Amino acid sequence: MKIIYDVIKKPLFTEKGMDLKERENKILIEVNRDANKIEIKKAVEEIFKVKVEKVATINKKGKIKRYGKYIGKRPDKKKAVITLKQGEKLDFIEGGV
Repeated sequence: MKIIYDVIKKPLFTEKGMDLKERENKILIEVNRDANKIEIKKAVEEIFKVKVEKVATINKKGKIKRYGKYIGKRPDKKKAVITLKQGEKLDFIEGGV
């Protein structure tokens, strides 16, 4: 990966992700399928200005679905669980309802 903004696609806001964030200081991000852990770590540190302790990745295969008589496949995805160093904090949404 040449450009760090191609590595990170979007943050994932799920109940499990919010629980990880509150309890263990971890964040969930959807990343490019070709990105490795080193590229993900550098991109997060440079974009969000935080220190990353550890990166774990999860590859998720897309499901095969039927649409009437046609068979299709949802795209494959890759997620990263990023552990921030002690004392670091990252809030994608501050305030809220």
